[in-house]
Amino acid sequence: MSTVLVVDDDAAIRTVVAQALRRSGHDVTVADSLGQLERALAVAIPDVLITDVVLPDGDGIDHVRNVAERHPTLPIIVLSAQNTLTTAVRAAEVGAYEYLPKPFDLDVLSRAVTGALARGGVLSDDRIGDEDRALPLIGRSAAMQDVYRVIARVISNDLTVLISGESGTGKELVARAIHDLGRRSTAPFIAINMAAIPRELIEAELFGHERGAFTGAATRNAGRFEQATGGTLFLDEIGDMPMEAQTRLLRVLQSGEFTSVGGARTIRVDVRILAATNRDLAAQVAAGHFREDLFYRLNVVPVTLPPLRERRQDVALLARHFLDHAAIQGLPRRQLAGDAITALGAYDWPGNVRELENLMRRLAVLARDEIIGADAIHAMLGARMPTSTATDLDLAGAVKALIGRIERENPAALDDGSLYDRVIGEVERPLIELMLARHGQNQLRAARAMGINRNTLRKRLDTLGIDISGDMTELDAAGSR
Repeated sequence: MSTVLVVDDDAAIRTVVAQALRRSGHDVTVADSLGQLERALAVAIPDVLITDVVLPDGDGIDHVRNVAERHPTLPIIVLSAQNTLTTAVRAAEVGAYEYLPKPFDLDVLSRAVTGALARGGVLSDDRIGDEDRALPLIGRSAAMQDVYRVIARVISNDLTVLISGESGTGKELVARAIHDLGRRSTAPFIAINMAAIPRELIEAELFGHERGAFTGAATRNAGRFEQATGGTLFLDEIGDMPMEAQTRLLRVLQSGEFTSVGGARTIRVDVRILAATNRDLAAQVAAGHFREDLFYRLNVVPVTLPPLRERRQDVALLARHFLDHAAIQGLPRRQLAGDAITALGAYDWPGNVRELENLMRRLAVLARDEIIGADAIHAMLGARMPTSTATDLDLAGAVKALIGRIERENPAALDDGSLYDRVIGEVERPLIELMLARHGQNQLRAARAMGINRNTLRKRLDTLGIDISGDMTELDAAGSR
């Protein structure tokens, strides 16, 4: 019988995880702190270690590094309510086999344990010295957690990555994160948008040209491949690349060699390729507009970025981030009222994250008040706003739509016993954020409005990873008088 050690300071999580794993045939030991973890390891080394990040006596990820050095074959699964790219990358850095954001599906955890037992652990090289480095991707939705996990797994190698998604979803941000966090971070990151270059100039842009190669070529110019030597070449909108250039690109990917336009000398480069597209490349292949062999060369590791309408729980987090960033750049500091957050969540965002960022910058400049309300949102978006918002939706219809989305994301959700927790989890975060915004981030008043204890609210803030910036002590004290 395999042995599993579960470390979490939340007794409910320890109990649920232990029961689920025991039903699957594992022998489970539990601990609530790093101290108890070490005492358990002194008695026996488990087959799999599962640990939370935030523990009463220290940081679980920092401790994982130490455990992995002492027990390099021990597979470690990291759980965390701090559902950010930073957490996923840190978990990969220290040698975690898997990272699962809370709330997690017990079936997913069970499959991770089975995989860890079969593979004996996967250790990653520690390549990132600054764990507090600012990272470009923001979002705690389940869809973004999938993106973070892929990024964490590809930063330690040179596999080609194909990033798909609608315009404005942040495909270049993913490419930059892979480069900046990887072993080529000190070398160039060169980006080229294939849709923005005339067809007749694409080969010269990619591979360079010799003097006199064509009219106007007065000097030799190095192409993007040469410029990116030792680093990363990001081919944006690869689906717009003409067929003749696709053929040359394929040869370079196969051999690492090319000749410049008008040149005879073979040039060899060492470049990592990242590509992105807003097109369905498989459909392009079927239609004869994209080379099938090139598609398979590029699609080694696929990453799909969700549109913003499919990660609405991230809208408020992104909006606040963009307002804060605008203030750092010298624009007036603004905050969002609760009804503004509701209005933002009701919009479908056809321009995705880019559209939201542009809206927040306009509001930072043009809004009349420091607190931005729903009226300002409606004034900016106008006729593009839906005729009904979340405040006047039929409640049963809203719950039905939510269940439908959960089922689309995870077809097994209606049968695996997780539906209740998933629905409550979807509702709890926006409820807490709305009450905090309505009460000026005063936790005591927000807790009273919801009919819960302030300590309960603080625990839920920590569990959900909701960041309350600034010191609330004085506000809370004022609210109690």
